[in-house]
Amino acid sequence: MTLEQSTLILDEIKKIIPNPKCELNYKNLYELVCAVMISSQTTDKRVNQVTPALFAKYPTPVLLAQASYEDVFEIIKSLGFARNKAKNLISMANTLHFVFHDEVPKTLEELETLSGVGRKTASVVLAEGYKIPAMPVDTHLERMAKRFGYAKADATILEVEQAYRKYIPQERWIEAHHLLLLFGRYYCKAIHPECETCTLKKYCKEKSGSSI
Repeated sequence: MTLEQSTLILDEIKKIIPNPKCELNYKNLYELVCAVMISSQTTDKRVNQVTPALFAKYPTPVLLAQASYEDVFEIIKSLGFARNKAKNLISMANTLHFVFHDEVPKTLEELETLSGVGRKTASVVLAEGYKIPAMPVDTHLERMAKRFGYAKADATILEVEQAYRKYIPQERWIEAHHLLLLFGRYYCKAIHPECETCTLKKYCKEKSGSSI
């Protein structure tokens, strides 16, 4: 991988996805944190189906902090790992209200003190919510990194993030995250990727059979 090749890959994806953006629905930073937290192991479409009821009943951190586990679980029970997510939502809201006074923190370290918020979720909040350059790595970005050759096949999530940061200019991290995520979600899928019509085949290590 080189900076030039990385730029060519991103530019080609942008021809396919000219207006990349987050597909989660939210109105403020508190809602964004909640939505990203419960999006793991679940599609954004399904998350968007449950968050209207969640945010209508608990529009502020303090109200969610006071919620019963059973009520929160009932709203999000259709999501994967709903039991853990319900507990984390309430715990996160407690910290957000009592420690951060209802203000979503804007540093990776502070965000990671919230229950259910790991490095990926925190990075999404920084990039999407605060427009602070960050490179969140989910399963789609991990797959793209290994197929395009940003990272080796056995690279860890952190190594993948470091590779993206190395080969993508910082001012393009936020856009690149959306481009790679959406390309992986809809085109270069884990199962049945659209290889036959893909205009990026020449960059694909799996398709070419070469070693990553």
